Amino acid sequence: GRRFSFTALVVVGDGRGTVGIGYGKAKEVPAAIQKGMEDARKNMVAIPMAGTTLIHKVIGTQGASRVLLKPAAPGTGVIVGGAVRQVLEAAGIRDVLAKSLGSPTHLNVAKATMNGLLSQMRPEIIAAMRGKRPEDIAPPGLLAAYRSAELRKAGGSG
Repeated sequence: GRRFSFTALVVVGDGRGTVGIGYGKAKEVPAAIQKGMEDARKNMVAIPMAGTTLIHKVIGTQGASRVLLKPAAPGTGVIVGGAVRQVLEAAGIRDVLAKSLGSPTHLNVAKATMNGLLSQMRPEIIAAMRGKRPEDIAPPGLLAAYRSAELRKAGGSG
């Protein structure tokens, strides 16, 4: 007859800008979750953030899935559902507007979200590429939020 197996998509994060996704597959559910947890811990990466939101609007893609992520004002909350919400909340992003487009496959949507988060560029890098100062290309509030988030990260890990 049939040979059943279970899969688990697992998201882990510290709520302070580090997140990872993992995929586990096994004959029993707990074993699949355990494998997913191990995979997610191995894949943890730091996400650039501006306070509790994103630095700029970004679209992440994976396969036929696309995820649109837009920064939001403090107090907005995480306006999105499914795998995108889990990844953003695990990363510690509290204010964001997002929309999942294309294929609804959970694994691809989660990976597209990660790709979008990782494709963000810090204001200093964009300014250097354009030969300008960060103050010329980003609003002062965004720069202040980004710098405070960087200081919090440096203080928390040091």
